[in-house]
Amino acid sequence: MRSDNVTRRSFVLAAAAAPLAAASATISPAMARLSAYMSDAGRRPLPEEALEKTKQHILDTFAAMVSGSELAPGRFAISFARAHSGEKIAGVAACDVVCGSVEAAFANAMLAHSDETDDSHAPSESHPGASIVPSALAAGEQFSISGSRFLRAVALGYDVGTRFTMTVGAGAFQTATHISTHALAGTFGSAAAAGCAAGLNQQQMRWLIDYASQQGSGIKTWQRDTDHIEKAFLFAGMPARNGVTAALLVEAGATGVDDVLWGQDNFLADYAPGADPAKLAATLTDRLGERYEITRTNIKKWTVGSPIQAPLDALDLILKRRAIQPDQVRSITVRVASSEAALVNNREMPDICMQHMIAVMLIDKRASFQAAHDKRRMQDPAVLKQRAKVELIADAELERQLPAREAIVDVTLVDGSHLTETVKAVRGTAQNPMPREEVIAKARDLMTPVLGGAQCAKLIQATMALENVQFIRELRPLLQRT
Repeated sequence: MRSDNVTRRSFVLAAAAAPLAAASATISPAMARLSAYMSDAGRRPLPEEALEKTKQHILDTFAAMVSGSELAPGRFAISFARAHSGEKIAGVAACDVVCGSVEAAFANAMLAHSDETDDSHAPSESHPGASIVPSALAAGEQFSISGSRFLRAVALGYDVGTRFTMTVGAGAFQTATHISTHALAGTFGSAAAAGCAAGLNQQQMRWLIDYASQQGSGIKTWQRDTDHIEKAFLFAGMPARNGVTAALLVEAGATGVDDVLWGQDNFLADYAPGADPAKLAATLTDRLGERYEITRTNIKKWTVGSPIQAPLDALDLILKRRAIQPDQVRSITVRVASSEAALVNNREMPDICMQHMIAVMLIDKRASFQAAHDKRRMQDPAVLKQRAKVELIADAELERQLPAREAIVDVTLVDGSHLTETVKAVRGTAQNPMPREEVIAKARDLMTPVLGGAQCAKLIQATMALENVQFIRELRPLLQRT
C-alpha cells in the first residue's frame, strides 16, 4: 500500500537523481516554476472554488464513463481491457474488469469519450476530463492515494495540459500542423495528474514532461471517424495511456532530458517555431497557482458535440417562451462560427449532427442522452420532415468570437412570425455555469440506468465528499457493476 507521503523507494530514486540534476544544463525559469508547481501540487490545498469545481468535473467524468459503457466505443474499451487484464491493480467502470493501471486509464478514458458527454476547455480546444480523471484514478489506485490527493492531482492535470496547447496556439496550431490539440492537452494533463498521484519530485516532474513531449501526437483524421472509436482513442484513451506510462517510467527510475522546454530541438521551438520563446514560456506559466483552469472548463448540459450546445440552448429558450408544435414551423436557421459549422453539418452520427438534434428538440422539446444516441431515429420520417426545415449558416462574425461558442437561432412560423434567440454564454460554461444540483442531476440521469439508483446515489455522495475518502480505491465498487 502507498500513502500520500514520499515512499522509501521514491526517496532513494530522488537521492540517486541528485547528482544528475547538479550536473545538468541550466534549467529555464519556465521549467523550474512549472516542475516546482507540479511536485508541490499533491500537498497544496485547493481554493474553495477550485475544489468545488474539481468535484463537479470528476462527477461529470464518472457519469460520462458509466453512460459510455453502453455505447460502441465503451463496449470496445471494456472488451480490450478484459483481454489485457493480467495485472489486478485498477478497476474499469461499469463492469467487473480489474487490470493494470495503464490499461485501466486507457479503458476508462475511452469510456469517458464514448460520445459527447464529457467536459471541454474552450481556450485550449481540449476535452481535459476524459483523459485526466481516468489517469489520476488509475495511478491513484496503484499508489493508494487519498481522496484529497486525487482531487489535487486532477486539478493539476487541468492546469498543466490546457496550458501546453494554449502556449503553442491552440486553434491556430491545430490548423497549421493538423496535430490534434485534444490529444496534446490530454497527454500533458494526464501525465501531470498521474505524476502527482505517484508522488514524483521536482526533478522527476521535469523528466515526466520530457516523456510526455515525446508522446505528443494525434492527427485530425478523427474528424472522418463515423463510429467514434478512433475519436475516443485520440481525445482520451491515447492521452491517458501516454500520461500514465510517462509517470510509471519515471517513478520506476527512468531519467530523461532535464529541460525539454529549453535548448536544441526543445518542445516549444518544435511546436511553435515562429513564436517568441519568452512569450511562449510566459504563457505556459501564466498565473500558475492563481488561475485554476478547471474553473474555466465547461460542463455540457446537452450530451452532444460542443458546437451544438448553444443552438440547443437557444431553441430551448424559444420553446419555453412559446409552446409551438412542429407543424407550426416553416423554417429554422441556425448561425454558428464557420469552423464550428463544418464539424456538425449533416454528420452521420446523431450527437454531432446539428440539423438532426435541432429537429429532435423541436419534436421532443428536449434533447435527451437516449435521443442523441439513437442512430435509427435519423431515418425516422417524422424527424426527417423537421430536419428539412433546418438551415445551418456558417457565420464569419461568430467565427471572430471564438473561443466563445455563440449561436443565433431564428424560427419562422407558418403565419410569418419570427422567434429569435441569441446565446452568447452556453449553459454549463464558466460564463453561465450549472450549479451543483444541476451537475448532480445530469450525472444521476446518465448513471442510474447502468448502476441503479442506490449505487448511483452512493457514488455521487462519495464523489462530492472526496476529501473524506481515505483511499481512492474505495470508489471502485461504486463505479463498477458485476
